[in-house]
Amino acid sequence: MEPRSMRGNVKWFDPLKGFGFVLADEGGPDILLHANVLRNFGQSSVADGAEIEILVQRTARGMQAVEVLSIVPPNEGEGPPLEDLATISAEELASLPLEPARVKWFDKAKGFGFANVFGQSEDIFVHIEVLRRSGLADLQPGEAVGIRVTTGRRGLMAIEVAAWERAIRTDE
Repeated sequence: MEPRSMRGNVKWFDPLKGFGFVLADEGGPDILLHANVLRNFGQSSVADGAEIEILVQRTARGMQAVEVLSIVPPNEGEGPPLEDLATISAEELASLPLEPARVKWFDKAKGFGFANVFGQSEDIFVHIEVLRRSGLADLQPGEAVGIRVTTGRRGLMAIEVAAWERAIRTDE
């Protein structure tokens, strides 16, 4: 069977286990999403509930994603937005540069971590809610990412985290 394009939502993804599952919009069995397929897209994780377009192939073990075509972060939750982000408009967000950075550390259980823009020593706070809104679920130490940074009440903070490849493109 030739791979075919499908849309759906991420049921769950566990970067430690190295896989997760997608529920297709058209129904049917869960679709396996392996970490290597996600990495080929430029991400190490994906948020539960994110909309995803994938190329799917039937294998002896069931339906599996063979390529990620696009990911749209899940809708914002019912909870209040992060206080520091409440005053930033979509236009202001889009005007900030997407800078290449490296994850210093991130603790999903604590809900935050830090990254550094390449060539700069200042720590940039990364909150788990920013990851979720960016379509990610977790970050690994040393992982290369793109981040948009603003100054919050307590210092530098990420307001968007993206795949590394987006940060190194010159056309954004």
